[in-house]
This record gives sequence, C-alpha cells and structure tokens, in this order.
Amino acid sequence: MKNAVRPDIQPVSKGLSGTWETEDLDLGAYLRRIGYDGPLDSTSGTLRALQRAHVDAIAFENVDVVLRRGVSLETADLQRKLVDAGRGGYCFEHNLLFAAALERLGFPVTRFLARVRRGSARIRYRAHAVLVVEADGRRWLADAGFGDEGLLAPVPLVAGAGVEAGAWRWRVAADDDQWVLQSLHEDGWFDLYSFREERHFPADFEVSNYYTAHSERSTFTGPLIAMRGTEDARHLLRGRELTTSFPSGRSERAELTGEEVISALRDLFRIRLTAEEESLLLRHETAMPPAGNR
Repeated sequence: MKNAVRPDIQPVSKGLSGTWETEDLDLGAYLRRIGYDGPLDSTSGTLRALQRAHVDAIAFENVDVVLRRGVSLETADLQRKLVDAGRGGYCFEHNLLFAAALERLGFPVTRFLARVRRGSARIRYRAHAVLVVEADGRRWLADAGFGDEGLLAPVPLVAGAGVEAGAWRWRVAADDDQWVLQSLHEDGWFDLYSFREERHFPADFEVSNYYTAHSERSTFTGPLIAMRGTEDARHLLRGRELTTSFPSGRSERAELTGEEVISALRDLFRIRLTAEEESLLLRHETAMPPAGNR
C-alpha cells in the first residue's frame, strides 16, 4: 500500500532540521523506494544496509542536465524526482536525500563538499557531496552518490581504514588536512576524491550544484551519463558508449544505438522515464556523433 506507514517511523515537526529541510522527506516512501524493510536503529549495521539498498535501487544519472531542466536540491524536489518518479540523479541529489533519511532515523550527519580526483593531482572545484555519519561511537564516511566506482558500504573515517564489497576494495587515506577516498586498481590505490572537514551550508551546495548543472566546463553538461556499481560489475554509460568493468580488470565496451541507450537506462540502470523523456533523449542521442568522433 502506497500510503502505509511503518509504526517505527516517527513524524518530524516542522523546523526541527533547520536549513536542510529534513522534515520534507516522506521517510516511508523513501524506504519503499530503496526496498528496505530492515531495522531502523541508528547503528552501523543499519547505516550499512541503508547505503547498500540506496545504491542498488537508485542510479546515478544526469538526464535533467542533458534536457536542460536544471537540478533542484530542495528536499521536496528530491523526493518527487528520485523517490516518487523513480528517477536517478547525481551526487548532490543522492547524498542530500540520503542525509535527510539518515537524520530522520536519528543518525548525526555532517555534509561536506569534495574535490573529485579520479587519479589526477589537478585541483578541481568541489563537485561532489559526501557524508560523515556517527554510529556506534565511530565516524563513518558514507556516500551513496559517486556512481560506478563509488562506495557500496560506509567506511570508518580513520586513516588506513578500509571496506570490501565482493572483490572491490576501498580505503581512507590522509593527505595533509584532507581525507582521501581511494579504490584499489590493478596497479595500486587510486584516488577517487578528497575533502576537508570544514562547515558547509546549503548555499555552498547550491553554488556547486549550479556550476555542475550549467557550466560548459562541467563533466555533466556534455553527454548523457548513467552509472551503477554492484559487487560483480561497474557500468558506465557515456553518450552511446557503454563500458562494463569487472573486478578481474577486464572491461567490455559497446557502441549503442539511440534505442539501445533508452533500453539500457530502463533495464540496466533501472531508471523510470516518461514517454516524453524517452523521446527527447532518443532525439538527443540520435543527433550525437559516435563516441570516437566527438
């Protein structure tokens, strides 16, 4: 039943969450969206299960940016898009939604902006959102929105601490006054992103989000992007090129037709699109040259 409410979910009074609008989240609908019906205590086990369920259920994608709709970070809009409409989103959307759910469940959460590295030492603008969550007397790096190579489970925020999911491995490293999340590649540890523990406000996220969704220099204002990681494989769709990477180091690449792109979004990435969205994306991808000619 769509409107059924779990008896262990308590309502939140308006104003309790301050500027992050946690009270605007329909927690029951969120839990149904990610298919979670487990414990709701604020323990590390629940945190781990919630992050895994979120990553499994909600894909990383930039459809609204490609369609020039812009991206709202208002909790009510995140609810409508990622929960009610069955869509995905990019990091700001994922982790602000995840943070709202965690706070509703009693987890202390701090939101930070991070700089994506992806193996590069170049200083980039803060284009990623991460969460530090307290549970069982420890602080955990929780991230449900990095895409194909992102964490499948929280990792303790301690230098050298690591986590595994299937054959994939991640660890936290310290770099002067910054934390760095790394993943293990065949040739060693690979920097994914870094962040500094300093207070951020909703306005800071709005600025980074606006640049990410509108600047010609942003990764996400170019081709269509969808990502999804599991224990068995990492899937990346960029334009019409689909790349699947495996823990063994093997990868497969395929150039898709416009119709196959729509099918991949629907079936592989499990993104629910309206008929209008499918038509607009099909027109967009059909007009784009093959990846090798861009």
